[in-house]
Amino acid sequence: MKTGLAMSAALLGLCLTAPAQAQVDTKKLAAVPGARAVTVDRIKVRSAAIEGNLEGESIDRDVLVVLPPGYAANPTRRYRVLYALHGYSIGAEQWTKEIQVPQAIEGAFAKGAGEMIVVFPDSKTVHNGSMYSSSVTTGDFEAFIARDLVAYVDANYRTIADRRSRGLAGHSMGGYGTTRIGFKHPDVFGALYMMSPCCLSPRNAATIDPAAMAALENVKTPADSAKLPFMLRATLASAAAWSPNPTRAPLYLDLPVKDGKVQPDVLARWAANAPLAMLDQYVGNLRRYAAIAIDVGDRDGLKDDAAKLHAALDRYGIANSFQIYSGDHVSHVAERFQDHVMPFFSKHLTETQP
Repeated sequence: MKTGLAMSAALLGLCLTAPAQAQVDTKKLAAVPGARAVTVDRIKVRSAAIEGNLEGESIDRDVLVVLPPGYAANPTRRYRVLYALHGYSIGAEQWTKEIQVPQAIEGAFAKGAGEMIVVFPDSKTVHNGSMYSSSVTTGDFEAFIARDLVAYVDANYRTIADRRSRGLAGHSMGGYGTTRIGFKHPDVFGALYMMSPCCLSPRNAATIDPAAMAALENVKTPADSAKLPFMLRATLASAAAWSPNPTRAPLYLDLPVKDGKVQPDVLARWAANAPLAMLDQYVGNLRRYAAIAIDVGDRDGLKDDAAKLHAALDRYGIANSFQIYSGDHVSHVAERFQDHVMPFFSKHLTETQP
C-alpha cells in the first residue's frame, strides 16, 4: 500500500515524493529476544484549545498511551514521556501501525532503551491534517499538544512532570509539528527528534499552479473536501491552518489563488509559518534543549530542506545531530523509531524527579 504522507511539491512546496492513500505497510520488524509486553490505553482527551473552532473539529481527541512493561508492577515509580506526532492524511491509530507499535516500543526497551511512556495524539481534521498549528478555523492544535495533552497525561499517569523529562518527536507533518512546537515551547519539552520533517521552507508563487487550484474555489462545504484529489485536499488543510479567515464561510480560509491569480498576502501568511523563516526568532529557545535530532532518507524529496534546518542550527551553534539514511520518505520508519528515536530519548531525557 502506498503512503498517505505524500504531497505535491508543485502545489504545496512540501516536496514529498510518493502518491497517497491511507497508510503504508512497512517492513516487519524482527522479533527482539526478551521483549516484554507494553500496555496500550486508548483514551479521549478534551482540549479547550480546540473548542470553538469554525471547522467543527471535535474537541475530544483520540489518544493512544503506551505504558512500559514495568508500569503496573512499580506503582510508586514515575516515568519520562515521549509525545509522538503522526503525519498528514493518517491519524494516530494508523501511524502506530506504520511504525509497528507496540512491537517497536517493546523492542526498543528490550534492546536497552530506558522505560518511558509514549503518547500518540490524533490531530487529523476534516481536511486530513491540522499542521499542528494555531488557527480559529481548525482550533489551536499547537496548544492541544503543548498544553492540554501534557496537562492531561501528567494528571492521569505517573509521569515525571518536568520539561527535562518530556520529549517531542514526529514524522513528516509530525516532524513539522515537532519543529514548530519545539521552537515555541522549550518550557514544556526537553529534547526534539524530527523525522523527515515537511513544510520547512516558505512557499513562493513559482510553486503554485493556478489552474490546478481553480477547483478549490468551487468547494462549497467542508464535506466536499473528501471528494478532492489528495494534493488539493492538502492545500485546504494548509490554508485552514495558516491562512484562516473567520469571515469567509463555509470553509473559513483564504486560498493562495483567487480568481486565477496568486495571492501574495496569503503566501506571506504561509511563509510566516515556515520553520526556516521562523528559526531566527527562536534561537534562545532552541539553546535550551538537551538534544535535537533530524533524520531523512537519501531518496526523500524533503532531504534538502532537512539539511537546511541542520545547517541553520549549526550556524547558530545549536547542538544537533543530522543523519541521511538509505531510503525514501517512509523507508525503515518502524526500524528507525525502534532503533534511533526511542534510544535518543532514553539517553537525553532525565529520570531525575523535579
